[in-house]
Amino acid sequence: MTYKILVTGGAGYLGSTMVPDLLAAGHEVTVLDNFMFKQASLNHVCHHPKFSVVKGDIRVDSVAVPLISKADVIIPLAALVGAPLCKLDPVGATTINHDAISLMLKQLSREQVVLMPTTNSAYGTGDENNFCTEESPLRPISQYAIEKVAVEKELMQHPNAISFRLATVFGMSPRMRIDLLVNDFTYRAVHDRFVVLFESHFKRNYIHVRDVSRVFQHALANHGRMKGQIYNVGLSDANVSKKELCQHIHKQIPDFVYIEAAVGKDPDQRNYVVSNAKIEATGFKPAHSLDAGIADLIKGYTMLKNSLYGNV
Repeated sequence: MTYKILVTGGAGYLGSTMVPDLLAAGHEVTVLDNFMFKQASLNHVCHHPKFSVVKGDIRVDSVAVPLISKADVIIPLAALVGAPLCKLDPVGATTINHDAISLMLKQLSREQVVLMPTTNSAYGTGDENNFCTEESPLRPISQYAIEKVAVEKELMQHPNAISFRLATVFGMSPRMRIDLLVNDFTYRAVHDRFVVLFESHFKRNYIHVRDVSRVFQHALANHGRMKGQIYNVGLSDANVSKKELCQHIHKQIPDFVYIEAAVGKDPDQRNYVVSNAKIEATGFKPAHSLDAGIADLIKGYTMLKNSLYGNV
């Protein structure tokens, strides 16, 4: 079955991988994005007859509401993602990450489907064993995590909603984000050959950006039995510490050096082992391992280097 799908923020890190996959599956996809990063990440799908794009702000009713009303499925990806960016623009974070989603939910009919990425950042340090399931208490610290938790509560009032608490995403994408942890450490390994670690024993879970796209497709195909639920989405064999992550990278870049120093603090104090058993019970299994994603990143960084203010 194919759908009319609205993807807000569809030119971003997740969307620029997801939108081509949705089109390939036969869906009609409209992207609403403000292109704040001047990205050209959807150039390669402009030829597709079922693709359309609107440049605009999801906070503007006259822009968002007509698009919402025409969609069978809404995938709200537009957000200021991550604690540092939200700290830089706290007003924008509130209006985009919370207020715009509240507006969207008020516009939806009970028949429309909404599939939304939230975050497992709000788990904090988990229980006494640092273990987390979807039933674990949420302890958000940063504005980003606090507002994601608030939005998820509103989201789950809709009968056709699914919330995906994503692990830390990694992997190459047309709209690249080098600041994500695996992406960042691998970039430093390729170009600098070293990284300084703080809170090196802190564990977290990871998921490849292509598997994020796959889990949304999985939800479309299995919506009847998955709706109304919250699912952790991550690699069950990749609950690893920062130091262990560096060891994975070191296997592929042997001259990569990592040292430990008390030079920083995670704004959400993420230190947990996450269970992905619930999503796996629906038949979903990630297809991209941590090591395979690191290999992809190494190839990608051969072509990509931040040199805006340098000659090399």
